[in-house]
Amino acid sequence: MRVLLWHVHGSWTTAFVQGDHEYVVPVLPGRGPDGRGRARTWTWPDSVLELAPDALADAGIDVVVLQRPIELHELCEAWSGLRPGRDVPAVYLEHNAPQGRIADMRHPAAGRRELTVCHVTHFNALFWDCDSTPTRVIEHGIVDPGLRYTGELPRAAVVINEARRRGRVTGTDLLAGLERDGVPVDLFGMDAAALGGYENLGQQRLHDELARRRVYVHPHRWTSLGLSLVEAMHLGMPVVALATTEAVEVVPRGAGRLSTRPDVLARAARAFVADPEAARAAGKAARAHALERFGLQRFLDDWDHLLQEVTDDAHCAGLRAR
Repeated sequence: MRVLLWHVHGSWTTAFVQGDHEYVVPVLPGRGPDGRGRARTWTWPDSVLELAPDALADAGIDVVVLQRPIELHELCEAWSGLRPGRDVPAVYLEHNAPQGRIADMRHPAAGRRELTVCHVTHFNALFWDCDSTPTRVIEHGIVDPGLRYTGELPRAAVVINEARRRGRVTGTDLLAGLERDGVPVDLFGMDAAALGGYENLGQQRLHDELARRRVYVHPHRWTSLGLSLVEAMHLGMPVVALATTEAVEVVPRGAGRLSTRPDVLARAARAFVADPEAARAAGKAARAHALERFGLQRFLDDWDHLLQEVTDDAHCAGLRAR
């Protein structure tokens, strides 16, 4: 198949484009949010093609994977001439947990029976109101970075993109408390330098630097399951995380510590920092679980099944086959 999707989340897309399809990503001269094109800090195969918006109409798109309301309501039809779910089979991939009051968490693609909403966690599927739109859950898969853990630095690693702007959502405010409780923290991510952290390392160096830290701390209050947590587990790091959203389903006993109490998390992180052998054993358990649950082939197989399902359903419904 030839799949149209926008480059929105680099880590997720890096796994997705490892499949057996051709992937078309729009590109704009400035490579802004609507046209980033191919990744520059991840390794993507040659099957990922960059096309300008005016070339999409003749690109022979078989299916589109949408990830933002602007793609659903504007960009797909304006750039390709195809109405999602009507002229071309379409999946709306929802990366995020909903925001706002529980009763008001209606999804942008709700009530659209011609679409399928695919959530990346069961928690997100539970909280989003999709009304009559068919839904699926396909959990994350990642390209295994390999066992890199050394834990040589008695410090905690935290990954938060746009930590200052996102604030309480990502638990940025909890980092100072960890430091006060005796847990030295190194922050990584986009705009981390503004808070004294590390940014723009590139994926390979980021993984190497994370794996040098003794423990990974995941302070996010209300986000979807962060891929950084799954990547840290793949690296062989012990993990300490807030027991919120999907994290409670992801971190098994023996791989680290979960709690809704910051003081408990600080105590657990401090214990790992002080005990390299315990940290290494927990990291080994974390990696074993991550390989089993978030393996790349399972992820690609799940997506192949869904893409085939929506295209078959679309053709049976009389949508234009391309």
